Amino acid sequence: MHSLDVETLNFYAAEAETYSLQARGAKSTRLDPFLAALPAGAKILELGCGGGQDSLVMLTRGFDVTSTDGSPEMANQAERLLGRTVAVLPFDQLAEHSVYDGVWANACLLHVPRPELAPVLARVHRALKPGGVFYASFKAGAAEGRDRFQRYYNYPSRAWLMSQYAPLDWLRVEIDESSGGGYDGETTAWLHVTAIRSA
Repeated sequence: MHSLDVETLNFYAAEAETYSLQARGAKSTRLDPFLAALPAGAKILELGCGGGQDSLVMLTRGFDVTSTDGSPEMANQAERLLGRTVAVLPFDQLAEHSVYDGVWANACLLHVPRPELAPVLARVHRALKPGGVFYASFKAGAAEGRDRFQRYYNYPSRAWLMSQYAPLDWLRVEIDESSGGGYDGETTAWLHVTAIRSA
């Protein structure tokens, strides 16, 4: 089974340009502390890079960034912004071991079907170097469902999300909450997870 469902991929295929332009106007307040936790020039994997705006910030600051997205159309939008190749990488095809100092997964793993999230987290864990930093954000909820655009969301609770991270060997896992918006313009409760791989 693909780690993104067909209806979700269809949305991003159809809305890639519009979505990218809107996203580029937004700044992630979580990116600065993530980068501050990494050494200068660190090797970073971005999952679900969307239109490429976060990758651009990281590249501008001198980090060694590998930008990826599960949607070919979104990857194409990011390539236009970045002027470099962006790999089409479904989350369940990440196969590297101990390569990255950091993995940035802003508002993308929230589309992974619930039964597949733990295996995807395990792949991210393997791809990190010991001591590597992993950031991911999720729309909070109690049960999986779809938004008005028919995009799939796993909508985790804090406890359920922690249970997905718990089996892996992390130095620490921290979850904090915020309220914010998204492409649908609706106020949403968000869960932000920062995990550090054990040495």
